[in-house]
Amino acid sequence: MDGAMGPRGLLLCMYLVSLLILQAMPALGSATGRSKSSEKRQAVDTAVDGVFIRSLKVNCKVTSRFAHYVVTSQVVNTANEAREVAFDLEIPKTAFISDFAVTADGNAFIGDIKDKVTAWKQYRKAAISGENAGLVRASGRTMEQFTIHLTVNPQSKVTFQLTYEEVLKRNHMQYEIVIKVKPKQLVHHFEIDVDIFEPQGISKLDAQASFLPKELAAQTIKKSFSGKKGHVLFRPTVSQQQSCPTCSTSLLNGHFKVTYDVSRDKICDLLVANNHFAHFFAPQNLTNMNKNVVFVIDISGSMRGQKVKQTKEALLKILGDMQPGDYFDLVLFGTRVQSWKGSLVQASEANLQAAQDFVRGFSLDEATNLNGGLLRGIEILNQVQESLPELSNHASILIMLTDGDPTEGVTDRSQILKNVRNAIRGRFPLYNLGFGHNVDFNFLEVMSMENNGRAQRIYEDHDATQQLQGFYSQVAKPLLVDVDLQYPQDAVLALTQNHHKQYYEGSEIVVAGRIADNKQSSFKADVQAHGEGQEFSITCLVDEEEMKKLLRERGHMLENHVERLWAYLTIQELLAKRMKVDREERANLSSQALQMSLDYGFVTPLTSMSIRGMADQDGLKPTIDKPSEDSPPLEMLGPRRTFVLSALQPSPTHSSSNTQRLPDRVTGVDTDPHFIIHVPQKEDTLCFNINEEPGVILSLVQDPNTGFSVNGQLIGNKARSPGQHDGTYFGRLGIANPATDFQLEVTPQNITLNPGFGGPVFSWRDQAVLRQDGVVVTINKKRNLVVSVDDGGTFEVVLHRVWKGSSVHQDFLGFYVLDSHRMSARTHGLLVSDIHPGSDPTKPDATMVVRNRRLTVTRGLQKDYSKDPWHGAEVSCWFIHNNGAGLIDGAYTDYIVPDIF
Repeated sequence: MDGAMGPRGLLLCMYLVSLLILQAMPALGSATGRSKSSEKRQAVDTAVDGVFIRSLKVNCKVTSRFAHYVVTSQVVNTANEAREVAFDLEIPKTAFISDFAVTADGNAFIGDIKDKVTAWKQYRKAAISGENAGLVRASGRTMEQFTIHLTVNPQSKVTFQLTYEEVLKRNHMQYEIVIKVKPKQLVHHFEIDVDIFEPQGISKLDAQASFLPKELAAQTIKKSFSGKKGHVLFRPTVSQQQSCPTCSTSLLNGHFKVTYDVSRDKICDLLVANNHFAHFFAPQNLTNMNKNVVFVIDISGSMRGQKVKQTKEALLKILGDMQPGDYFDLVLFGTRVQSWKGSLVQASEANLQAAQDFVRGFSLDEATNLNGGLLRGIEILNQVQESLPELSNHASILIMLTDGDPTEGVTDRSQILKNVRNAIRGRFPLYNLGFGHNVDFNFLEVMSMENNGRAQRIYEDHDATQQLQGFYSQVAKPLLVDVDLQYPQDAVLALTQNHHKQYYEGSEIVVAGRIADNKQSSFKADVQAHGEGQEFSITCLVDEEEMKKLLRERGHMLENHVERLWAYLTIQELLAKRMKVDREERANLSSQALQMSLDYGFVTPLTSMSIRGMADQDGLKPTIDKPSEDSPPLEMLGPRRTFVLSALQPSPTHSSSNTQRLPDRVTGVDTDPHFIIHVPQKEDTLCFNINEEPGVILSLVQDPNTGFSVNGQLIGNKARSPGQHDGTYFGRLGIANPATDFQLEVTPQNITLNPGFGGPVFSWRDQAVLRQDGVVVTINKKRNLVVSVDDGGTFEVVLHRVWKGSSVHQDFLGFYVLDSHRMSARTHGLLVSDIHPGSDPTKPDATMVVRNRRLTVTRGLQKDYSKDPWHGAEVSCWFIHNNGAGLIDGAYTDYIVPDIF
């Protein structure tokens, strides 16, 4: 397998997982380079000016609605001159980016997340000058666009990786992931892999590609689901991507959509793991409630033209869809305020026809009396309590649409907020629709949040009518009102929003929280609500046996996702709450949201990700920031900036924000197995070998103070001749921390957490981050894994796959100590030695003084795979004979142990 070339390349990819766009834009100029391999000859045929996407893989893992996306792409420049490439991708506005890296020649140029104040101080040159090297901007209705221009040097390749996370929201009875694909060229290895795990069970799963003919879609899209697991794989070959059999253009241009829902046989869906919980509430088979709805519509002069035409079209359709048991009225506000009836009337056929005639006939006014219109609508709904008690059990809803700022009557925004809040008094939700970009959307958003509703922007476009109808369809069928989800007060340390004014058909209420120690087994949820003609009440208990089963099936990915789901929702709510409080409370909420953003590595409005080792022509470093709702559109951006990868300050290879940075010096064992000891004092390296039989287990690291240990078992060649001593390799590693009952068994086939307790099993095809009691295990797909121990060390396991024709006949592992300075001074093992060489030999064969012993050593080469797991790097070292005698403490046989743990 080819490795990544020097810090000179760039990658091209685009990604999204609710919307992914791939686009290659090489700079002007022709490619003159010739390829030396069949792969490159093929690549040049499909490249744009010599630049081609070798691979693009989108990996999405969903666990209980929490979606973790990783896109990895490798881009190659086969030309003999540099190329500029634009990388564009879109991600949902609701998502948080959590990792970004560009990797070249084993060095990763990564994103560091800091609070915005610190980031501003570090890059104040850009801030003071008013220039912006930000990579993320608002784009379209629901997306944010990530754009970066990088220079790709000749004959080079670079890998790009982006990670983002979000909680999938249920709408119209399903969860949806939409990926828009547009690579503009054939991709040699293209893959979208969606893995879904839902404890309730999956009831339906579908996947469609709008750009594929039906027959080809059936051949290339593999989808399956059974029980709790669902899987979708889209892996078209190059020929399947071609727009015609002889074309070099791609037909991958459109939407790839995955939709699914979960089984609703049980009303209770309560997950408890690792002192966190997630409660998903979406009961079925409930009777639709009748509703009282008032539409408050802006008819000021700015609504003229398409806006008023589309608003009328939407209102006519909405009125036509109302049910006979519903009650409604219409309020119009311009300079004056007028209502159709002034009180609620039943949605009879005659009343609906009269209301539609009223909508067709109203004309526009001049100014915008927003305050007056809202108060009139609220007054009509409040009359229910006083003069229409028979309607008091209906679900009341107020919907307001405006396209501008208040200009008539009360225009002070804070006073309008106060007036509306005091008039509604929590009785019903207010939904605000902001039409176009000239509206103060933050103002509408705060008003809705203060009154149990939400705001939505309606975009000025040909489908504005459908946007209005689409919003109404989400609230058209209320099933419950005043939904209260309660949990034991002595068991909950933190809790997201647990009171919801209304629950609508096809949606879902999600509550998450943190549980106090020793309270998981007694944890429960009590739900109270009002339905159509009846009270709703249910108690949900934790099924401990089911939770144990789930942990065995999904392991610590489940624990990790439940915790991050809670963090995601909490941050979202803190950011929303700070919009509607005074300055002191806002500072407190901001502080909490900032700390959680930093703790969980999310790019939020309070944090900024800067990318080290990359700069443009002015020395500005690119930054990743969360755009606001009112950020300028892409066409209003400043001049384009092109970044280059610098060889001055690269960061070590990494594949996850949770991976520890690798130090310059490591100690490891790999291949035959050759042990490598780096000696910083002499800037040199010592090597030795262990000649033992397959099956022998050696102690590699042992910390007597903590009990932490790493043991490795040798394997030999499958084709080994009887009586002949061939090379041995490590085929099994056991990493254990007895203080916390942590065990990790690693083989070339599987990675098993806590094997003695029936823990979860991962393959090297997984990309995952596992956490348990101060230990973080990061699995980097088909590459390596990193184990980080709090107040301890950092270790890497490298996977070696054996290729056809290799002299080694089975896969094996390499092991490296990346950081051991925090471990006990008493730590020992074959990879931990306090070495102080007494001489600096320069001859191929020499005598070296180690610990006052004279050792005969031989100069040679050894491969170090700690930074490049695929190719490794040649390391010159002094080879110590006789199984490291004189270098290690005692004899090597002292390190033979009976068991892997």
